[in-house]
Amino acid sequence: MTGLLTGRVVAVTGAGRGMGAGIAAGAVEAGARVVLVDAVPGSAEATAEALGAVAIGLTGDVTDDADVARVIPAALDAFGGLDGWVNNAGVIEMAPAIDTTRSNLEAHLAVNTTAVLRCCQAAARHWRVAGTGGAIVNIASYAGKAGYPEMIAYNISKAAVINLTRNLAHEWASLGINVNCLCPSGVDTPMLDAVAAYRAGDGDPGPIRASMTAGDLGRTIAPVEIGRVVAFLLSDHAAIIRGQAISVDGGESPY
Repeated sequence: MTGLLTGRVVAVTGAGRGMGAGIAAGAVEAGARVVLVDAVPGSAEATAEALGAVAIGLTGDVTDDADVARVIPAALDAFGGLDGWVNNAGVIEMAPAIDTTRSNLEAHLAVNTTAVLRCCQAAARHWRVAGTGGAIVNIASYAGKAGYPEMIAYNISKAAVINLTRNLAHEWASLGINVNCLCPSGVDTPMLDAVAAYRAGDGDPGPIRASMTAGDLGRTIAPVEIGRVVAFLLSDHAAIIRGQAISVDGGESPY
């Protein structure tokens, strides 16, 4: 993967920890300089500091257009450009479908879907003016293809990301913008810990968490492994892969 993104600048949302931090690390490993964004104050900055001079961190909420608008100027100031954008920020709040509230659904859509579109628009507008083109990778989920129990709002929001990815890839191809999404499952993140804790109820989440491996892999997926796939999709080598929802789940899914 070394050198795939040499000279490129990539923004990653939800990058303060978990999968987002792994994606940022994978991009740096491939030679990119990165702008990390996270709503948790100080988390993106701390992760960026650990990555070194090739990274900067910003505290920002992807549901706030003003915060999103700060990302590109920061990339230009720090590194002189922007070539890729990764929409990773996401939320999950589990509940049985019959009890899922309007506010639960709207909260998922705001972060997991609407903010993804708004971030894509911000990047695309910049590239349209610059005339450079670019690459976008949206982090969906296998939940958006198959659906998991007691995760209806999350499932819906991620299914929407798959659809908007397909639409944007077609509509923005003439601008030189490539758009794809990944559908992970079984990644070793705090979100997976939260799912295990919910399913355990008042019991011990340990055995449930231990069983949540990625398909035939027999283990969970490290966040940086997702980052390496993202790095490839951001590179010129992925020019023939467009508008796809690629499962990265150790073989759990059939498509």
